[in-house]
Amino acid sequence: MNDKKAQTRERILNAASVALIARGPVEPSVNEIMGAAGLTVGGFYAHFDSKEALMLEAFNQLLSERRDMVAKIDDRLPGEERRALLAAFYLSRKHRDAEEHACPLPTAIGEMARLSDDFRGALSEHIELMVAQLASSPEETDKTLADIALMLGGLALARALGPSELSDRVLRAAKSAMQ
Repeated sequence: MNDKKAQTRERILNAASVALIARGPVEPSVNEIMGAAGLTVGGFYAHFDSKEALMLEAFNQLLSERRDMVAKIDDRLPGEERRALLAAFYLSRKHRDAEEHACPLPTAIGEMARLSDDFRGALSEHIELMVAQLASSPEETDKTLADIALMLGGLALARALGPSELSDRVLRAAKSAMQ
């Protein structure tokens, strides 16, 4: 792939990622994504076989970015401390209100039942990898899964409520419940 084509593909992926974070993988149209990338729909199929292929690649890229972020947390810390550090960011106003480079899961998990097995497989793999990153021992895996579920649910509810006192309370309550 030449440089120009690779750059164009990356622009499309970035636009798809922003749309996926905001509205999930189903709702955004190819026309909307291409427009956000500053391109016409006509060039879409030179880069992707289908909208699902684009959204799956964007989804996987976003999940990989999340794992890379978690990998930067000092692995010498006990699992509980690593999860608390992650929660301090994940369950924050800044992350709730982010339009780019945010976790896609709070908007995507509600659509998983309608998506292909590839999406569910990517989600399952991501959760397993996150548990491996955040649990200090096999005995911590269930607690880690519960904390991940609490963070996802807390952020999803806080985003659904929008910036408000109640939304802020949801974020604080979810962080508190992880202790």
